Amino acid sequence: MNDLEKYFRTNNERVMTKWSNYFDIYERHFSKFRNKEVTILEIGVGFGGSLQMWKSYFGEKATIIGIDIEPICKTAEEKQITVVIGSQSDRYFLKELIKNIPKVDILIDDGGHMMDQQIISFEELFSSIDENGLYLCEDLCTSYWKEFDGGYKRPGTFIEYSKNFIDQLNVQHSRDNNHTINYFSESVESIHYYNNVLVIEKGNKGKPQVVFSGTIKYD
Repeated sequence: MNDLEKYFRTNNERVMTKWSNYFDIYERHFSKFRNKEVTILEIGVGFGGSLQMWKSYFGEKATIIGIDIEPICKTAEEKQITVVIGSQSDRYFLKELIKNIPKVDILIDDGGHMMDQQIISFEELFSSIDENGLYLCEDLCTSYWKEFDGGYKRPGTFIEYSKNFIDQLNVQHSRDNNHTINYFSESVESIHYYNNVLVIEKGNKGKPQVVFSGTIKYD
């Protein structure tokens, strides 16, 4: 059991809800940011428990920012934690938000989970992430649930939208003139699909080169 799961299991402060497989995902991708000056932006505050968990995990140098549509979520503010009220589907709000906050190291979309909310948030906020930062979209299950405008292989879901990321990551190898390099393909190092979670890691090192080693010997 890692530190995040230990915190969750013994938590007696603000309420939070997580899927049980998330903690290992967090540890795998977040550990390198611990005890450093980092900015965490989480969409979806709820009762504020996860904001407190990030504060505990990342340490006293961390800046934690939460976004929620409910004004009562401002009560979750405390030292190192700020809550901004607004909708993740409001493009104007998101554009103004990134003008007034530091470059984001880790962005976690745990908001309303509707398809338009997840897609709009990605389109407006991905560029605000540091060149070595992370973008997480949680609860991908809603891409399969009709009440969230989802459905298996239904056009317009976040899952179907994100499948294009695979082509963008590999666009440098395409011999089709219809494929062009964009900001995503220039800035992303890797894409990780987990059960219910997508993690995008920035840090592109440029187009990989074919290299050779060894000696050809003829008998």
